Amino acid sequence: MKRLFKNGTVITSDSNLGNFKDADVLIENDKIIEVGPNISAEDCEVIDAKDMIVMPGLVDTHRHTWESVIRNVGADWSLQTYLGNIYYGNIGSKRRPEDDYVGNLLGALEALESGVTTLYDWTMIISNDHAEEMIRGLKESGIRAIFGYGSPGDAEYWNSDSKLDTIDKARAMKERHFSSDDQLLTMGLAIRGPEFSSWETSVKEIQFAREIDAVCSMHLGFGTWGSTERSIEKLHAAGLLGEHLNFAHANAVQPEEVRLLAEHGGSISVTPEIEMMMGHGYPAVGLALENGVKPALGVDVVTSTGGDMFTQMKFALQADRARVNQEQLSQGIMPGPKLHLSAQSILESATIDGAKALRLDHKVGSLTPGKQADLIMINKNDLNIFPVNDPVGTVVQCTNNANVDSVYVAGNPVKKNGKMIGIDIERIKRLATATSEHLLG
Repeated sequence: MKRLFKNGTVITSDSNLGNFKDADVLIENDKIIEVGPNISAEDCEVIDAKDMIVMPGLVDTHRHTWESVIRNVGADWSLQTYLGNIYYGNIGSKRRPEDDYVGNLLGALEALESGVTTLYDWTMIISNDHAEEMIRGLKESGIRAIFGYGSPGDAEYWNSDSKLDTIDKARAMKERHFSSDDQLLTMGLAIRGPEFSSWETSVKEIQFAREIDAVCSMHLGFGTWGSTERSIEKLHAAGLLGEHLNFAHANAVQPEEVRLLAEHGGSISVTPEIEMMMGHGYPAVGLALENGVKPALGVDVVTSTGGDMFTQMKFALQADRARVNQEQLSQGIMPGPKLHLSAQSILESATIDGAKALRLDHKVGSLTPGKQADLIMINKNDLNIFPVNDPVGTVVQCTNNANVDSVYVAGNPVKKNGKMIGIDIERIKRLATATSEHLLG
């Protein structure tokens, strides 16, 4: 089936294509065929996009999706409070398999509704039954996702000397559900890493990730220990750095470590709002950019913030602008005339750079012909963004969930005219309420 999005304001996130004030996007089945003005096509559904910004779906590189069912319980939690409440035998360990199904379904639908078409689900696996239900929830939602197979939240796993691993279970899950890279749901590893398990365990799990060619994500380099552990330097010395490694947060790593990461193609996922709130440290947007790594973005946990990427783009941009502005002000210099970090750069963090971090940029992240047709439409007539004088600035600085008119994943509409499609929302609310009462009770 062909669809022609006609006369839209098109943001491509493809540096070779650029952006268009008035252009069309032609897709056929799950692929983008052509982008540009005045496309002619026969036998296709024509979608009027003249009042829309048409752009790639957003990419969230770090989200604990199941936590949708305990939304906003941690509005005043520090990182230590969060860890104490969620891990180590508390809320997170009380989950039943059915809780993980509805948590992942609700969390993925929340992401889709706000224009996130791809996410990395950083999981905390209790049992095979829990993993099966997490996967079922993601599949049912229709989102594109990497299922990051993780460890239980029990203290015996998360002690810094823990030698326990879940490789055999992860291998079985890979064979059962992720035999092809051409499906919407693929597999990654969510490992504890060298700061939350033994060094031997980290090496073993990183080598397994290489074996199965999976994105291996870990929390690393934040808090009071982040600057002293020098974990990236250790991984480099052991010959373990590479493009399959993704580091969440990395607020306090040393600049020379980021340069090592840049040399070997690894990535950093910044979750700016949570990091500023909980005490991880200052978001590493500038640290990454100044040392050769283009940062990706993530929501992290909806226990303490909303689940949309527009907020994260704004936090990332303004936090780093404030950092540099204050450095100049402290020297008696008024910032300007141009701010050091552009809205375009942060938009790329939420699209093409996020896709690169997840090793999916050959599929998604830009409106490039040949890629998967993951795209969203933003209503330019909404009063909070009208008139649209700078489309990129509008998306990064002014847009919110309510402005997302339509969402397509692999060419299939999951949201149109501001409404989610094919969702029994009352059923989902009922299940989510029961799960929330169970976990918080």
